Amino acid sequence: MHLLITAGPTHEAIDPVRFISNRSSGKMGFALAEAAIAAGHEVTLIAGPVQLPTPEGVTRIDVTSAADMFDAVERTLNDHPIGCAILCAAVADFTPATTAGQKIKKTGKDKMTIELVPTKDILGSMRDPLGFNGTLVGFAAETTDVLTYASDKLTRKRCDFIVANDVSQPGIGFDSNDNAVTVLGKDGSQWSASGSKRDLATRVIATVAG
Repeated sequence: MHLLITAGPTHEAIDPVRFISNRSSGKMGFALAEAAIAAGHEVTLIAGPVQLPTPEGVTRIDVTSAADMFDAVERTLNDHPIGCAILCAAVADFTPATTAGQKIKKTGKDKMTIELVPTKDILGSMRDPLGFNGTLVGFAAETTDVLTYASDKLTRKRCDFIVANDVSQPGIGFDSNDNAVTVLGKDGSQWSASGSKRDLATRVIATVAG
């Protein structure tokens, strides 16, 4: 099967030297790509700005912003028969309405207000308008009511599976090699596990590509 996997954060430019982003390291998405290759699948990995080596055998597309990632996902769906899409990237929900052409100076300013506008919802666009009919897997990184929000996202985004994790817990999730996840299926299935991201990725791939 050909899998499309997204990973890492996005950078939303304020000016040529500043941006809005998040703490995603991309490690979980890269672990998923590695596990998928090990299981015999073909992988196109769309990666935000991360400092990680490309797993052997993976076709990698580097992007910067949420808009870049949306466009890369759309092109990949048009160019390849994707059987399973795992959208693991922590895509920014909002981006600056305008980007300054030059570095914004602090001089003479008591405060600065940045107007933010919503980014395109990649996961929510997969079924319509992008027309993806394969197995769709989303991620829900939450800090409270994790399973409630994840279950709602599973339904709203028309996913087959949601991988939920509590990113408020120390030692797992962001910037860590370990994670703790609960995988919810639209058929009512559910399992939870903790451990290295590599081991969890192997189990997730077996579940969603099976």
